[in-house]
Amino acid sequence: MQNFHQKVFLVLLSVCTLFSANAQQSFVDRWQQRVSRTQSEQPHWVTPLATVTPRLEQEFRTDFNRQITPKHTDTWNYGGGKGLELIPARRIELLLNVPPYIQHNAPTAKDGFGDVSFVMKYRFYASNEEAHNAILTAFLGGSIPTGSYSNGSTDATISPTLAGGKGFGRFDVQSTLGATLPVANADKLGRPIAWNTTLQWKANPHWWPETEFNSTFFKGGPNDGKVQNFVTPGIVSRWPLHHRVGLTLGAGMQIATSAYHSYDHGLIFSARMPF
Repeated sequence: MQNFHQKVFLVLLSVCTLFSANAQQSFVDRWQQRVSRTQSEQPHWVTPLATVTPRLEQEFRTDFNRQITPKHTDTWNYGGGKGLELIPARRIELLLNVPPYIQHNAPTAKDGFGDVSFVMKYRFYASNEEAHNAILTAFLGGSIPTGSYSNGSTDATISPTLAGGKGFGRFDVQSTLGATLPVANADKLGRPIAWNTTLQWKANPHWWPETEFNSTFFKGGPNDGKVQNFVTPGIVSRWPLHHRVGLTLGAGMQIATSAYHSYDHGLIFSARMPF
């Protein structure tokens, strides 16, 4: 009788394990099928180096940035405030970003982690290359002051942004306009407005040369009234690996073109794994 009970228990355990595995697999399959349908509705451009794309993406991403300050010291940003990007619903993307690690290479500055940040995208309109080849999306970002040794903000911020893009054959334009609004001490921190525009050309299925224009208009705070602008030539490559899994790599340099700039010759390296 004891052996019989043991056999029944093992059979029930096997059935439960099988159903659990099937349910989990079904959830993953449904999720990925929804993501594929969502992305098929929008243009299939690549994400630029600095400009946040209006497209919905699902990927792991990490960036590495080097900036040369006016005092000719190198500051490295490891991670770039990037992380996990998910598409949980047809028109929605969530970005959960890992705090970057800042290395100053200056005797008076302490290295440490920056702030935690996150973004939600809501896509209002999308039309792929077979139709109007355009997209319009709104972002709502935020940050929490978790940075160490003044490597982040003193207060939390919210960042509403409007983003759009239009394609013309192999050529596309992607642009964002948004502001960073501190929840406290706004007079001290200011409310910078960022306007980024990317011009891309699809040279072939794998290579996308681009030029970005990254502008910041400072409102309030210590840099009130100043404008900072960079021209960023770069290139992004995209390589499919298996089914939805791929590898995207990019590199570029931010060249200051404004009289005021907090850094110059900023190198950007980006690595992403769509899935």
